[in-house]
Order: sequence, then C-alpha cells, then structure tokens
Amino acid sequence: MGRSRRTLPEELLLLALDPATGTTAQPQSLDLGLAGAQLVELALAGRIAPDGDRIAVVMPRPTGDPTLDSALELLRRRGSPVRAVHWIGGPRLGLRQIYLSHLERCGMVHAVEGQMCGVLPTTRYQATDTAISRDIRARLDSAIRTGVPPDPRTAALAALAHAVGLGKHLYPGNEGRSSRSRLRDLIRHDPMGGLVAHAVMDVQNGVGAQPRRNQPASGPGRQPGPVPMQPHGGSMARVAAH
Repeated sequence: MGRSRRTLPEELLLLALDPATGTTAQPQSLDLGLAGAQLVELALAGRIAPDGDRIAVVMPRPTGDPTLDSALELLRRRGSPVRAVHWIGGPRLGLRQIYLSHLERCGMVHAVEGQMCGVLPTTRYQATDTAISRDIRARLDSAIRTGVPPDPRTAALAALAHAVGLGKHLYPGNEGRSSRSRLRDLIRHDPMGGLVAHAVMDVQNGVGAQPRRNQPASGPGRQPGPVPMQPHGGSMARVAAH
C-alpha cells in the first residue's frame, strides 16, 4: 500500500486532534474507532470482507503498512471469521499512541513536550501541515452539505467519526445540530463502515452481549458480548496527554 494516500486510522486521528490544545477529542472511544478504521482500511485494500456480522480474511498478503499488517496477521491467526464487536472490543494497548507516533515519523504532526502541574511529563501534538486536516474535514463537509452520496472511504470516515462521538467536536453547539444529524446519516452509504461503526457503538454502550432487535442475521447488529483476544499493538513509552 503506497503512502500517497492516508489510511482511515490516520484520517480519523487527524480529525480528532484539537489544533488548539494538541490533544485528541474522545480519547477513550478513539482507540475503538482506530481499531474499527483498521478493519475498514483492510476491507478497502481487499484483504478482508464482511461475512454477516463477522470479518473474514480473504487475502492474507501484507499491505505494506506495518500497523495494518499486524492487525491482518492477528485476524489471520484466528483461523475463522471473527465478529466485529469481538475484535473492536478487545484490549486496546496504546493504539492511539502508536498512530500518533506514526504520524510524527511521517511528518504530519510535531510532538511538543511539556509538564502537567509542573511535574508529570506530557506530550501534545500539533499538525505540521494544516492543509491535510482541512482536506479531510472538507470531504466530510461536502458530503454533509451537498447530500450527494460520498465515496466509500469518506462514508466510512463519517460513520467512524459519528461512532466515536466526534460530531460535537467537529460541529459544536446548536448551530451544528443538523450537521451532526447528517453526519450520522452518512453511516448508511458504506456497508463495511456501517458494520464497524455499529460494533464500535455497541462496545461503548455495553450491549454487545445481546443481539440487536429487529436486525437481520446478516446486518451490522446481532453482536454477542466481547471475548478475550490478543491486543492489537504494543504500548509506547511516551504517553500523549489526554
């Protein structure tokens, strides 16, 4: 996978990064969203495909992106399709920090060291090229404003942004209410993005143990509760400030 195009986890993280504070919005749910974004990116790359409410590996060949390939290998080792809610609900060990460090290495963000209360070391992140973040945001704004069905990548990004609660960060206040509503509605334009977004919301709401009512067996609902699974990545030495 070439580096001419940003991956969905990178785009989701850049959307969540607050340019004023250098911290990420919705830090707790963002790790779930990043795990979900990896699934969508792997699906767009033709490595995995939805199988009802499960995820199946259809091509185990690496993408060339180390973080995505780590997730792909873990999925392959499962040996059988895994429920999206199980995968996303698994332990998150520093996935957000892994991607922040990755963006820093790629030159998309700059780490600023500091201290909390004059004692605890913190790291904040500033975008080095705000045009990248503006471009990502413009794609969402266009889909919301025009009502034209977006491409699958933008639809999935909108679904994930809604699922992790970025709507109020991107479109705050009463004036942003209609935009938040339309952001939510974009979830229907990409089946994989919808499946993953519903799984993210189910994990957050703690409803994965029960099937969704009034949902067909092949839909994004009907998800049982999380089961133990391997983590997606290692922890990082430097922890970003929330």
